[in-house]
Amino acid sequence: MTEANGNQQAPDYNGLQAAFINCTLTPSPAFSHTECLMAVVQAIMEDAGVTVEMFRSVDHDIAPGVYPDMTEHGFDSDAWPEISKAVMASDILVIGTPIWLGEVSSECRKIIERLYAHSGETNDKGQYIFYGKAGGVVVTGNEDGVKHCAMSTLYSLGHIGYTIPPQADAGWIGPIGPGPSYGDEQDDGTRVGFDSDFTQRNATFLAWNLMHTAHMLKQAGGIPAYGNSREAWDAGTRYNHPNPEYR
Repeated sequence: MTEANGNQQAPDYNGLQAAFINCTLTPSPAFSHTECLMAVVQAIMEDAGVTVEMFRSVDHDIAPGVYPDMTEHGFDSDAWPEISKAVMASDILVIGTPIWLGEVSSECRKIIERLYAHSGETNDKGQYIFYGKAGGVVVTGNEDGVKHCAMSTLYSLGHIGYTIPPQADAGWIGPIGPGPSYGDEQDDGTRVGFDSDFTQRNATFLAWNLMHTAHMLKQAGGIPAYGNSREAWDAGTRYNHPNPEYR
């Protein structure tokens, strides 16, 4: 079926799950500009049938560190083990971050480190635990750095096993220096950034490409395990790796 404009009918992705982690430095219930843009992506996904769970990391007592449970390494409490259950159960992960001094927020770096804490874990194929999941990023701020922040975050997600689809980032920045941020209400009642076709287009493409990728991965049973099973490698399988002594 096609719509009047000739595009294919929107797919139904009921059954997919997504975890959104907003790495703002602003605790609830205060307004978060980053969450405002993430909500655009969330609305598109929910309309397509995806179950979305949003976390604002600063609202939770997430300890810093690179172990799955930091209470086993000196901290009195750690909310990450509970939040990581939602991350592990999800087909899609979206990280949102503001820009501070041209970089992602400290909360964002902490979440990346906590995700990395699971880098030694494997799935039922012996692959790293995040294989078969799709990842993307949303960035907001009023200074330069959207692409830089997206680049470092997407690299981190890809390195630990997430599949990064095309156009996996969306962002908005205003004029450099102090000023309004995404979603701020203006004197005429409109909200800053809502009229940015570039931002709204990229947020839409991000949402759909994440869903398409997650759906394809799920339908395919994940990524084929030949050549990338950590457990098989540790057991001695070398997957046609050339022996340097015979080159």
